[in-house]
Amino acid sequence: MAKLTKKQKEAASKIEKHKLYSLKDASALIKEIASAKFDESVDIAVKLGVDPRKANQMVRGVVALPHGTGKNMRVLALVTPDKEAEAKAAGADHVGLDDYLQKIKDGWTDVDVIVTMPAVMGKLGPLGRVLGPRGLMPNPKTGTVTMEIGKAVTEIKAGKIDFKVDKTGIVHAGIGKVSFDAAKITENAHEIIQTLIKLKPTAAKGTYIKSIHLSSTMSPAIALDPKAV
Repeated sequence: MAKLTKKQKEAASKIEKHKLYSLKDASALIKEIASAKFDESVDIAVKLGVDPRKANQMVRGVVALPHGTGKNMRVLALVTPDKEAEAKAAGADHVGLDDYLQKIKDGWTDVDVIVTMPAVMGKLGPLGRVLGPRGLMPNPKTGTVTMEIGKAVTEIKAGKIDFKVDKTGIVHAGIGKVSFDAAKITENAHEIIQTLIKLKPTAAKGTYIKSIHLSSTMSPAIALDPKAV
C-alpha cells in the first residue's frame, strides 16, 4: 500500500471517519481539503443496488449539469458535408468524415466525445474495438447519434455528460472543479443523483442508492448520506 503524503494525511484528518456527510457539507469540505497546485476535478461515485450483468438492470443515461464540468470538452463531429457548417457553428473542435475515420483507424482518439449521424454509424462499426474501450462510441441513447448535430454539440459544450454503471455497480462521473463555488458543486451533484434515481430499473430490488462518495483528483473520498441528497 502506497504511503500517504503529508498533504494527503492532512486532508484525511479533516474527514471524520464513519461520518456520512450531507451533500452541502461534502461540497464545502472537498474545496477545503484540495491541495494540488492545479484546479482539481471533482468526481462523484454512486454505488447502485443493481446487477449490471442483467440487461434489465443496466443503468445508462445523460445529464445536463447546471454549471457544466469546468472542462473544455473536445468534440469530434463525424458528419456528411451538408452538416459540417452546422457542427462548426456549434463549436465542434473537429469536423469531417473519411479523413477522421482513417485517423481513428490509425489509433487517433484525442477527443472527449464523438457526435455523428445515423447514416454514418455503419462506417463506425468496424472501429468499435478502438472507440468502445475508450467510451467514445456514439449512441442514440446518449444523444450522440442524431440529425440535430448543432444542438448535440452545443449541449455537450455546455456541460451535458453521459454515464454508465460499471461492472461493479458503480457510476463514476466528473461533476466540476474545486474552483467552483460549493453551491455549484452541490447543484451539479444533486442533478446527477436525481437523474440516477429517475433511471432506477423496475427489476432492481432492495436499496437502490447504496453509497455516494465525493472526491477530487488528489483528495480522499468523502462519504455522503444517501438520505440527505
